Amino acid sequence: MKAIILKTILVSFCIVTVSSCKHNSEKKNDKTIVNHPIQDNYNISILLDLSDRISVKKNPNVAMEYYQRDLGYIKSISEAFTQHLRSKKIRQIDDKMQLFFNPEPLDPEINSISKKLRIVIDKNNVTRDYLNSITSNYASQTSKIYESAIKDNNYIGSDIWRFFESKVKDQCIDNKHRNLLIILTDGYLFYEDTRMIEGNLTTYITPELIRKNELNDKDWSEKIQNKNYGFIKANDDLSNLEVLVLGINPNKNNPYEEKVIRAYWSNWFAAMKIKHFEIKTADLPSNMDTIIKDFILDKNH
Repeated sequence: MKAIILKTILVSFCIVTVSSCKHNSEKKNDKTIVNHPIQDNYNISILLDLSDRISVKKNPNVAMEYYQRDLGYIKSISEAFTQHLRSKKIRQIDDKMQLFFNPEPLDPEINSISKKLRIVIDKNNVTRDYLNSITSNYASQTSKIYESAIKDNNYIGSDIWRFFESKVKDQCIDNKHRNLLIILTDGYLFYEDTRMIEGNLTTYITPELIRKNELNDKDWSEKIQNKNYGFIKANDDLSNLEVLVLGINPNKNNPYEEKVIRAYWSNWFAAMKIKHFEIKTADLPSNMDTIIKDFILDKNH
């Protein structure tokens, strides 16, 4: 009888122990999943190059004007941002999206519009109507920016290099978020007031500079490496930033121009410890939609 009672106690103990271990294992697994997600909070920054690259007079394009391509890219960005927000529970939402220029346009209306495009959304202000309005609001407001810049016809250039030096850490990086910077540019950097040269490194790249450095033949890569051509490093550590460059539009007179531009940008990003970046040419928005959304929603990284 005692043996039967003892056996019953041992069986009961084992059942409780196994159940407890299984429960603890599930809790541990849940904790592992929670502790290793892709960063849930997004901080998306869009940097616009409002130089004469968007001029319909200087750089016309029959298929689709370059400013219209920019607007298509921005639509895809805002849709991806909205899709990300919809994938979260309301209490988890703590995300940001903003738009920058450097330098700021002289037109005060453009600066006023850009302030309206700074979205800070969390559980306290999110509503269904708000989510539904993000894409349409970005589309209408950015369209006004481009129309104003083109109508004004006073393109002051875009100082992307200085933005990386003095503004990107303060304005585009939040350590509690996944930081994404999306740059809309043709790939050529030039701003008169930020024109610096250190040996064969510069703060700019233009078709003239590429020709001057004789980077217009099959030996372009070897020349870049041996003579250390490239951009001056603008920052020491941007490892908490991911960058997507859209709209590269190389001069058609040099078949190696696109490769040279890509090398300048890629080496520059690597020097600043940016680990995840992509550089895309000025394709039609319909062809870029999936690429943009995959980058933002982290599907290929």
